[in-house]
Amino acid sequence: MKVAFVTPRYGAEVIGGAESGARLLAEHLAASGRAEVEVFSTCALDARTWANHYRPGTTSEGGVTVHRFASKSVRHPDFDARSQPVLAHPEAMSLEVCRRWILEQGPVCPDAVDAAAVSANDVVAFYPYLYHPTVTGVPRLGRRAVMHPAAHDEAPLRLPIFHEVFGAAAGFVFQTEAERHLVEERFPAVAGAHQVLVGLGVDESPGTAEAARSRLAGRLADGDPYLLCLGRVDRGKGTAALARFFDAYKARRPGPLALVFAGPVVHPIPSHPDIVMAGSVDEATKWGLLRGAEALVSPSGYESFSIVVNEAWAAGVPVMVNGLCGPTREHCEISGGGLWYESYAGFEVALDRLRQSPELASSMAQRGRAYVDARFRWSVIVDRYLAFCERVARRG
Repeated sequence: MKVAFVTPRYGAEVIGGAESGARLLAEHLAASGRAEVEVFSTCALDARTWANHYRPGTTSEGGVTVHRFASKSVRHPDFDARSQPVLAHPEAMSLEVCRRWILEQGPVCPDAVDAAAVSANDVVAFYPYLYHPTVTGVPRLGRRAVMHPAAHDEAPLRLPIFHEVFGAAAGFVFQTEAERHLVEERFPAVAGAHQVLVGLGVDESPGTAEAARSRLAGRLADGDPYLLCLGRVDRGKGTAALARFFDAYKARRPGPLALVFAGPVVHPIPSHPDIVMAGSVDEATKWGLLRGAEALVSPSGYESFSIVVNEAWAAGVPVMVNGLCGPTREHCEISGGGLWYESYAGFEVALDRLRQSPELASSMAQRGRAYVDARFRWSVIVDRYLAFCERVARRG
């Protein structure tokens, strides 16, 4: 079985996002010895600009053959302003407007799509739905093309151009039932295509709570309990709202509880005596912070899976998630491993329940771990994914 992935960026330096999920899946497929895996991507690292960062060419990374091509154009410098009238009423936009929006969003890299099209791969997976390589590549490859949409309920998904893209794919890989329902509701033709519910696997890494605290010496007091928010510090990820909720909570519940943000900072959080900005951390520190946390908080309303929620359960801690995010709430409802909130009042009630009942918190952590063990270990993911690819290849 030969499997390829087409992504707008690729590499170990890519933090979070669908592209990180693509890399993990590609590496584990290659490591299984049951598939030859290659990637076709741009030279971009920064998803805000899509500027060429890596050298074009072919490398071997984590057992995967990676082909990078320089983009013909990157993100238009006025893209955000130009997007506002388009995304205010996306359903009403003409195909011409949609195509211009896709081009201005970037990255535009026809060479990567051309190379994937002439490759000998049985299946070519496009990841995620939103960008030019997928928009142009899926209709072109047709019966060999599968989509990992990584879709959530957002304005771009309602642009008319995506009817053509979703309608052309031979198969779909979903991360949660919530994502599947959203896509099928928006694009009814998807219901007749090959589908699989895969999600992402969890790899635990070494790392102790004590070592992680020592890395934050002077910023997190010894023994103080803390909540952890892991990932990009970005208003679009709900981190500003979380900081406001935490500030209000501490005003009503004084005490030593801290909130640690660990991840690259896009939008800085206002200074607060009990908020710790750890910045980007290595894997050992990340897992140590998870293992020492009272709970992981996922404040984003726009996630298609959320690997950090499942990593928290693997590390043995409960979670709190934004109840407006269907996939993360679905994880909590099915597993019993966490609570959700939709407002400050819900945030306060959920946090009080976890802090006032250690037995409840421990029970949720155990149920979350059992959920991960049953569904999201890599051996399970690889078996499920390869069986799906074989079905697509036979039909193609």
